[in-house]
Amino acid sequence: MVRCTMKRVFAFLPLLSAILLALLVFPSCNSLNPACGSARPAPSLASLSVSAVSFTQVQEGFVLTVTGSHFVSSTVGVINGTTLSTLVTSPTQLQVTLTSVVITAPGTATVTVNTPSGTSGDLGCTSGGTSSALALTIT
Repeated sequence: MVRCTMKRVFAFLPLLSAILLALLVFPSCNSLNPACGSARPAPSLASLSVSAVSFTQVQEGFVLTVTGSHFVSSTVGVINGTTLSTLVTSPTQLQVTLTSVVITAPGTATVTVNTPSGTSGDLGCTSGGTSSALALTIT
């Protein structure tokens, strides 16, 4: 009986060793690290609903639609470094309302989106992040 149990344990060790080695060698590569299944991908931006908006429209509260990918419910729009209240309508679209509180004068605004990191950071997984920026002209 003991001998049979020992054979089962020793048969399992190579698989366990391979999993542990993968976790050590690929700690931040979500596609190869099986412990990173719940990691949030970094969002990316593709386009804005408009490339220019008048300052008058901003003063009235202009709703800007942002298109990209990897948006989750916790993804937020960021204008000139200020996080705005955000409505995520799909994994590829979200909306923010531009006001004169955030945009105080005509010029160029920087638009990014940010997804906070998930709970898998302790496992060596990358999670969340900030997209590259797009410019919005305020006339």
